[in-house]
Amino acid sequence: MKRLLPLLLIAASLSGCGLRPLYAGGSEGAVAQSLRDIEVAPIEGKGGWLVRNAINDRLAAVPTASPRYRLVVKLDDEITGFGVRSDDAVTRERRTLRARYQLIELSGKTVVLDATAGSDAGIDVTSSEYATIAAENTALERLAQTVADQIISRLALYATRGANDQ
Repeated sequence: MKRLLPLLLIAASLSGCGLRPLYAGGSEGAVAQSLRDIEVAPIEGKGGWLVRNAINDRLAAVPTASPRYRLVVKLDDEITGFGVRSDDAVTRERRTLRARYQLIELSGKTVVLDATAGSDAGIDVTSSEYATIAAENTALERLAQTVADQIISRLALYATRGANDQ
């Protein structure tokens, strides 16, 4: 009984901590309702196309009625070589994808959220140029998914806080 008492006390204290699921209520919850009202502006470049599609895939779970917000994303995609051999050949690259995004309320044209997201990936440079280009493209696809996940998570968090303030 003495061993069980501390566990019961800890369990009881955690139940009042205020944690609750972010997507509570499913498609009818506050987060889903807010995400439903977002349209994504076109994003430049191949990386932009990948990020925009990834964001739209995540927003597609909730059908769009008439948008109240517009998500504007600017990307910075950079490949940096490092790991240089004695003959000055690069043996490793790092691809970095950074996004600055703004959530703009369409009615007043006011920016309600201004944030950044980003990730990077390492790429082995091989003697085959084709393999290196394929690895760079694969890295960009993975980075686009990661950046889109970060943006959606931040938008969901904003929606939760906005719903609690109202």
